Amino acid sequence: MTATTLQKRAATGSLIGLALGDALGFPTEFNDVPAILAKCGPWREMELPARAFVSDDTQMTIAVGRGLRTAMDRGVLAPKRLARPLREEFVDWYQSPENNRAPGRTCLRACNLLKEEGRVWQDASQIDSKGCGANMRVAPVGLAPGLSDEQRAGAAQLQSALTHGHPTALAASDLTARTVRLLAQGTGPADLIDRLRSYAVENRTRYHHTWLGDLWTRSQDPDPEHFIARGWDDCLAILDRLRDAVPTASPEADPCLATGAGWIAEEALATGLLCFLLFPDEPLLALRRAACSSGDSDSIACLTGAFAGAWLGEDAWPAEWADRIEYRGDLMTLGALWDA
Repeated sequence: MTATTLQKRAATGSLIGLALGDALGFPTEFNDVPAILAKCGPWREMELPARAFVSDDTQMTIAVGRGLRTAMDRGVLAPKRLARPLREEFVDWYQSPENNRAPGRTCLRACNLLKEEGRVWQDASQIDSKGCGANMRVAPVGLAPGLSDEQRAGAAQLQSALTHGHPTALAASDLTARTVRLLAQGTGPADLIDRLRSYAVENRTRYHHTWLGDLWTRSQDPDPEHFIARGWDDCLAILDRLRDAVPTASPEADPCLATGAGWIAEEALATGLLCFLLFPDEPLLALRRAACSSGDSDSIACLTGAFAGAWLGEDAWPAEWADRIEYRGDLMTLGALWDA
């Protein structure tokens, strides 16, 4: 990790930003823009709720962060070393009384299967689901230091595959972690889409056998390369749509009109990125624009916050917001570990 990354405390900034976006967007999810404006006033002046509760997006981000920390504490990060603590964290979340934040059906179905002893995780994975529930929680994989590109990609796809096994969910999770990593390392917003697109092209037919095992056989694809290429093709298509939208989209318009409502993985990534790229140096405006959207506003805003925090660091967020975010202690603990 570079001195610049350490100085700006990118991990802490990204995790706090993710939770702030989640808390800002949670009350506006399932509302259209006119209803949000009627409830919250002008979008540029949206305020964090006095009780800054988060959704399952932040809860599961913390689960991924804890599972990753446990695995890395035990030695070199490897598939079996990561899969077990992730599975345990996901089941703990599933059985927790705090799992009452409108979680997605895919996560609930998969975690219910994951709690069964003796079931291989590939049989719990929801192979047809590319909902955004996997890539909205993957930021810790992009923030943890000391991983090779192969470890980071494999871990990002594995944490997705435990619940969301669709190839687009895998590719979008990988791409989201890559985005967080590039921003934390100092890649400028102007270069980001081209870097991500090159990464997607390079990995289009790369199936991570070591990390995913025989997951692909649960699909109807003829081979693993065909399976994973479907996911990367979806991501490449949305990156092209994002590239066209950035110079033309009005900041005053619903961002979902440009890059999708965000209920599915690739659209959540693109619309979260669009909000960040519209306001790369104005993180609160980026969060507010994401939260005032007609789609999956909490997931879009949490991704926007993760990107803005990785780029700008912990100081991006005013203390009067950051100090009252739910689960602040857990987020700060993980951030401090990886910033140090």
